Amino acid sequence: MDRKIRDTRKIAIFVFAMFEKQVYIARRQELLKRMEGQRGIALFLGNVESPAQYGDNCYKWRQDSNWLYFFGIDEPRFAATIDLETGQETVYADDFSLDDIIWMGPMPSVRSLADSVGVANTAPYDALAAALKGRQVHFLPASRHYNQLLLSKLLGLRPEETVSAGKAGCAKASEPLVRAVIEMRLIKDEREIASIDAACNLGFEMHTIARRGIRPGRIEQEIVGDMEGLALAKGWGVSFATILTQHGEIFHCHSHEMPVEPGKLMVIDAGVEANDHYASDFTRTYPTSGRFTQKQRDIYQTVYECNELAFSMIRPGIAYRDVHLAVAEHMLDNLRQLDLVRGDLAGMVEDGIAGLFMPHGLGHNMGLDVHDMEDLGENLVGYGEGQTRSPQLGLGSLRMARVLQPGHVITDEPGIYFIPALIEQWKKDGADGGRVNYAKLKDYFDFGGIRLEDDVLVTEGGARRLGAKRLPIAPDEIETIMQNEQI
Repeated sequence: MDRKIRDTRKIAIFVFAMFEKQVYIARRQELLKRMEGQRGIALFLGNVESPAQYGDNCYKWRQDSNWLYFFGIDEPRFAATIDLETGQETVYADDFSLDDIIWMGPMPSVRSLADSVGVANTAPYDALAAALKGRQVHFLPASRHYNQLLLSKLLGLRPEETVSAGKAGCAKASEPLVRAVIEMRLIKDEREIASIDAACNLGFEMHTIARRGIRPGRIEQEIVGDMEGLALAKGWGVSFATILTQHGEIFHCHSHEMPVEPGKLMVIDAGVEANDHYASDFTRTYPTSGRFTQKQRDIYQTVYECNELAFSMIRPGIAYRDVHLAVAEHMLDNLRQLDLVRGDLAGMVEDGIAGLFMPHGLGHNMGLDVHDMEDLGENLVGYGEGQTRSPQLGLGSLRMARVLQPGHVITDEPGIYFIPALIEQWKKDGADGGRVNYAKLKDYFDFGGIRLEDDVLVTEGGARRLGAKRLPIAPDEIETIMQNEQI
């Protein structure tokens, strides 16, 4: 991380840029090449600060990730254009006023910030409208409400036409620009990989604090506070709202008011966003008493094997959709041995029976966003040419199905969950074709769920897990380390 330091009135001012200016220059030049033949202007909007209750009390500042990727200036109320016909680049922003300086201290000029990322031209923020007038404008879907309204005003669109429409993306956004950005950001370079490794090292520390904090009687919130303190002390914060729950069957359970109960399973799905904004995302599941019951161990062993199987298959040239299906087959085979499902294995995979137990996909892309670029349209990001999303439960939620290439960073996160409402609905609808043993599944209605997640880099020769060390994961390893820590 470069630090450009200016001393004003004996106050050290640090302007953070993730990488040296040549990185941003090269990225914008590559974007121009990918947009060759397109006319008009590519528009990039940074974020502005967002009020929490009133204008001077804002949510924690976070810059737009696409802006960070191409322009790297981590300050609010910036915009930029790239003229696709001439190559001219312009940054639009305003220098601090005296009133700003009184409240926030001296700040670097817009000119110096533009220089730090290799942009020759600057203009006031309000000059943006005139620069766009009469030109074809290529824009990316806006994720923040302010930018939706700004795009609406600048381009004469309805606000809802400027935002990503979920999986399909944004119909009014520039598909050539969206596709070019996705193809560039999907492949991480060495600097990005080093940043993600560093975020994963922080994630390892945070998860270690969480595991050591599991004690019957403790309130879940206390553990969350300890682990998120590390994220704030050593990084930007958490990369998404922490999931720490004894109700693992609820995928995104963010309530933390329960005391830790003996005999339960604690799912901890959490990540750190480092100061340069690259993310980590790990999940582990722990027996709150330090040892698994036999029923818990049987299911845990299956999820562990699925995690290992997925990692062993990750390599360039394989579609991650096929990895998901291989995991589904292995999961159903083990569940068949436990007499929870019955019947032909291939037929169960084809008919999506695994979706009853794992209604989510095997993994997603990760980078500057923990679910990288999904604001640009989940299907465009996660599905390549000739691939379509399945309508099946589970497989249909797979966020990353592409044929893998070196430089892809993905998560490997199989899980098994016993969701009573879903099980009862399948039973009522006969969705399983007689292949689910509902009588035995009743014994699992209070089980919860298990998920195990690692962050993985696709390499030239296969794959490696990100971060210097892997969190304990094998069932014997989990029991041993928890017994030692709880002495």
